[in-house]
Amino acid sequence: MEFNLEVPENQFFIRSVSESGIRVHENLFNKPFIISGQRIVPEWDVTSVSDINEENLQKIFDMEPEVILIGTGKTQVFLPPATQVHFFRRNVGFEVMTTDAACRTFNVLASEGRQVVAALLPLTP
Repeated sequence: MEFNLEVPENQFFIRSVSESGIRVHENLFNKPFIISGQRIVPEWDVTSVSDINEENLQKIFDMEPEVILIGTGKTQVFLPPATQVHFFRRNVGFEVMTTDAACRTFNVLASEGRQVVAALLPLTP
């Protein structure tokens, strides 16, 4: 799915998402990664939702977002309550959705100037 959007030059935006990867500007990411409007963490040590824990969420929390999007691949997989607690303790909003939905939502929130961070699993199985 190709996204067309006019964006500021000093901000990261997702250009497309497909089974071959997620394109941010000219870079293609086909492994889990983290993105904000100002920064990309190209390697996120998570292969599935069950791998998400306080330790690997810390990279996201360190970016001080007001909202976090978790893209879970082709299908939406909710975080277990024990993982959700880490967001509640920090009073940080989060949404869990398919990766393509998370990419679209990221672009909208980033274009509004929101402090959004998306942690994205690829669409490939």
